Amino acid sequence: MHGQHTTLVCSCCRFILLASLLLLTACSSVQSSPPSPGKTASNPLLNTAWQLRSIQSKNDEQPNVTVEQPERYTLHFLADGRLALQLDCNRGTGSWQTSPAASGTSADSGQLSFGPIATPRMFCPQPSLESRVGRDMGIVRSYLLRDGHLFLSLMADGGIYEWQPLPADQSPENSSRPQP
Repeated sequence: MHGQHTTLVCSCCRFILLASLLLLTACSSVQSSPPSPGKTASNPLLNTAWQLRSIQSKNDEQPNVTVEQPERYTLHFLADGRLALQLDCNRGTGSWQTSPAASGTSADSGQLSFGPIATPRMFCPQPSLESRVGRDMGIVRSYLLRDGHLFLSLMADGGIYEWQPLPADQSPENSSRPQP
């Protein structure tokens, strides 16, 4: 009886040891952090800059909004995974990350998420979309590039933000230069 018990205990120990080794091997192959956007050469958002054109609502209670001064709301997707924003009278920074769309589809669409966005939160003269745009960036779920415009879809059919390319004279490289 004692010999059978010892054999059973040794078999259990071997099983636990083998399972532990398999688990450690699997864990070591998982990345500890997602890759930065700059590591993906096919990412169409890298080093692009956009200004807000409109907000399309999916809710009948919220009207669609055409932005009268699109240059007051801008996004700059920097190659190192950082995001630079202009939200009316506030400038902000954050991070961004994309995931490719389902295989076999174009690189012009995919999942998109923004990390926390830091802004000074100065009070902007009203009417302003600063609070709405800043809040909604946290619930962006995907992007689509079509006809030269960027469309950002919010979760749960919360709406679609339409962005147009930022003119070259307003690019991040020129933002510190005085405007004529």
